[in-house]
Amino acid sequence: MNSIISIKNLKKQFKRKINKGFWKDLFKPEFALVNAVNDISFHINPGEAVAFLGPNGAGKTTTVKMLTGLVYPTTGEVSVLGFKPSDRSPLFLKQIGLVMGNKQGLNWDLTAKQSFDLLSQIYEIPKVEYTTRLEKLTKLMQVETLLQTQIRRLSLGERMKMELIGAILHNPKILILDEPTIGLDVIAKQTLRKFLREIQAEMGVTLLLTSHDMDDIETVCDRVVIINKGQKIYDDSLSKLTSTYSQHKFVKISFNSAVPNLNLETKGVEIVETKLQSALYKIDKRNLPEFLAQIAAFDVDDIDIQGVPLETIIQELFMQSK
Repeated sequence: MNSIISIKNLKKQFKRKINKGFWKDLFKPEFALVNAVNDISFHINPGEAVAFLGPNGAGKTTTVKMLTGLVYPTTGEVSVLGFKPSDRSPLFLKQIGLVMGNKQGLNWDLTAKQSFDLLSQIYEIPKVEYTTRLEKLTKLMQVETLLQTQIRRLSLGERMKMELIGAILHNPKILILDEPTIGLDVIAKQTLRKFLREIQAEMGVTLLLTSHDMDDIETVCDRVVIINKGQKIYDDSLSKLTSTYSQHKFVKISFNSAVPNLNLETKGVEIVETKLQSALYKIDKRNLPEFLAQIAAFDVDDIDIQGVPLETIIQELFMQSK
């Protein structure tokens, strides 16, 4: 299968001013080169839903901008749909969609319907196709009654729904989302995640998602690419990543009084976090029955047993890559 996105030895450097004092900076400024992205390579096939993860400053947004032609790479090769993104070919731009959670794409002074009408002209969408698709998308997102409302008058969740509709109205082959659920409430996040899964299945769109919300990743994506300090540290399926840690369970216990000082005789038990009346334990699942039997002797209010959170797995990968 031919890759729809191909990155090979991609590198992006920025100049950063060295602070040496006011007068030296004024008359003889010095700069250092900083690697925002450092020799990254990966491929994405048509129809995949890929999470692109990393801590703040890892190079995720810079990579996204190079994939969409907003930033030129320093060295390396980038191919998206067979195009060189930095050429900004109109034919290329008509086949991608971009949503950035901290940036507005639609004009705030226009209504949602006026914005979509404008996009239909820009992307030369046939009228019947545009009308049918808009009706379907607004129904999926449950925003039919908001089409005549100015973008500026929408809530953040409503605006993000409109941004997503605007990004896929022209039926792009690739949809790139940079923190699309940032700042949204729980209901809005769930709606967006369901929407993304549905359009991927129905439209066959390829998704590349960056997010700090682990629920976004687990709900929307099947594959994970993780970078740290500008370099790739993991590239495989989400299920393989989580299965590596499947031998452990996290147990959160709420007590009716202060957390007791347990004699953790059970092997494979680690205290992750303690609060006044609750504690979180990491346990080898083979020893879980023995641990729970020991806990039963105390005044327990509630027990919540979970798998290892994806966020914890990624943090451990970051620590291993340092």
